[in-house]
Amino acid sequence: MNKFLGYECSLCGKKYAPEEVTYTCPADGGNLNVLLDYEAIKEKYQPDDITCRTETSLWRYLPLLPVSNPGGEETPLYAAGWTPTYALPKLAEKLGLDNLWLKDESSNPTASFKDRASAILVARAKEIGAEVIVTASTGNAGAALAGMSAAVGQKSVIFAPKTAPVAKIAQLLVFGAEVMLVDGTYDDSVELAVKAANEFGWYCRNTGYNPFTVEGKKTAAFEIWEWSLKALGENDKPLTVFVSVGDGNIISGIHKGFKDLEKLGWLKQMPRIIGVQAEGSAAIANAYNAGTEEIAAISATTSADSISVDMPSDGVRALRAATETNGQYVLVNDDAIIASIAELGQVGVFAEPAGATAYAGLAEAISKGVVNRDDPVLVLNTGSGLKDVNAALKAVSEAPIIAPTLEAVKENL
Repeated sequence: MNKFLGYECSLCGKKYAPEEVTYTCPADGGNLNVLLDYEAIKEKYQPDDITCRTETSLWRYLPLLPVSNPGGEETPLYAAGWTPTYALPKLAEKLGLDNLWLKDESSNPTASFKDRASAILVARAKEIGAEVIVTASTGNAGAALAGMSAAVGQKSVIFAPKTAPVAKIAQLLVFGAEVMLVDGTYDDSVELAVKAANEFGWYCRNTGYNPFTVEGKKTAAFEIWEWSLKALGENDKPLTVFVSVGDGNIISGIHKGFKDLEKLGWLKQMPRIIGVQAEGSAAIANAYNAGTEEIAAISATTSADSISVDMPSDGVRALRAATETNGQYVLVNDDAIIASIAELGQVGVFAEPAGATAYAGLAEAISKGVVNRDDPVLVLNTGSGLKDVNAALKAVSEAPIIAPTLEAVKENL
């Protein structure tokens, strides 16, 4: 069954056949939505055909993806996705909520959400015979591409700003990618990756620019849907999902996944999606607050490097993820983000700044009455705190250095 029908521009609505275009809309540069044959999928599959599967990775949802099986079942490519969801009763009580959960993406092979998109992009590259995949990244997307590519012997080239955290750069190098550190911003790296792809004929994975990135990220929505069938039961209130937002592709992907399920008739009710941005990187939130879909570039300044973006690559779809689901955008400052790293740590979750941003946004939303006590809430942690240890250390007090004696222990206690 050929599920992949083509593309539709998110701005002008023009449709394209699969072979007509690769990246963005030729007419207006809009992000392209992948079109699936929902009627054919519905005819062949029912929800039980998915939920009964024993596959514990994002490939569990292959019938709902626009790629074929890439092979490599015994490699890390088949460890992406199917991340755990934890109940957080201690934090729920502190925040005044009846139910709070956290979906932890740090268990992905390269320890971030970005493995989802890279796994799908590697599969797509194999289908079209791409020799090299290139991307721009502040670290996580690049590490994901480097790791997924290494798993199947795919060549990858990564452009990252020279200011990216050392731990993330180390991942790129260890996975054997061709790494070039750019003396500029993330946005400079994005532009360079596109130019290099055009010049050398490489396949560009750039977030949002390549429509298949959303197709990987939407698999998190499928997992949330499947988890909610048991966790929420007959709860008549929609799930509220908090997502940190930088370039906008993760929140767009989650929205796309829920919309796919809605078109198939498998979704009981659309979850409410809340986007959370750092005050110093708020291009999409600014548009939301202004009541417009015109996204204006800013000069981003935030310690949450993964969501530090001047001009979001997927801004309009990210905005609609909130406006079309009765959600909204909230802003948090860097102090709240750092504090949230420590707070999540107290319940056993080690989040990088971007991941902790979503939790900081929940606290802010509660203070403004956006979330009520009986609203079921899920927070998405997008990456491991080991990605940025320097930021984590800002969230805690230094450990004391003591003499190797019991007297010193007692004195310190």
